[in-house]
Amino acid sequence: MELVKRHCPLKLAEKQSFPFILLAPQCPLELSYSTWTLYLDDLMALIDHISTVYRVDAQKIYVTGLSMGGYGTWELAKKYPDRFAAAAPICGGGSIKGIERLKDVPVWAFHGEKDDVVPLDEGEKMVQALQDVGGNVKLTVYPDAAHDSWTDTYRNPDLYTWLLQQEKK
Repeated sequence: MELVKRHCPLKLAEKQSFPFILLAPQCPLELSYSTWTLYLDDLMALIDHISTVYRVDAQKIYVTGLSMGGYGTWELAKKYPDRFAAAAPICGGGSIKGIERLKDVPVWAFHGEKDDVVPLDEGEKMVQALQDVGGNVKLTVYPDAAHDSWTDTYRNPDLYTWLLQQEKK
């Protein structure tokens, strides 16, 4: 939990109040991108469970994640596009297969230009593919950031304003 608190909005949630429920699942260290995507249904089941326990507006469910979670954001949103009002992948990439499923889901992607863990072209490939099918997508590139593009992203109040403006139709 301490690792999650260092690198996601949970870090900020200890100091300020957010008008939403925040889930921050973490995959086991032994999983890789190619294996953990087998658990997308489990992640959706977690969201479904939380939605039955708490008062969740089903029209305002968002997905975001960083690094491997950025890949997961793309994959989860592609698999369940009808469930998310918006997606915000951070320093992620993935397969463009099925990207057309995200055509109606607003996406704001973030990446560090100097990222040597997940190269910028991974994120650009996803954004370009979604643009090519007419998707509502934008990309913010931090020119001086390496892999840690999440700190600036999650500190940016514009991200939360943008997310909360998105609603599933």
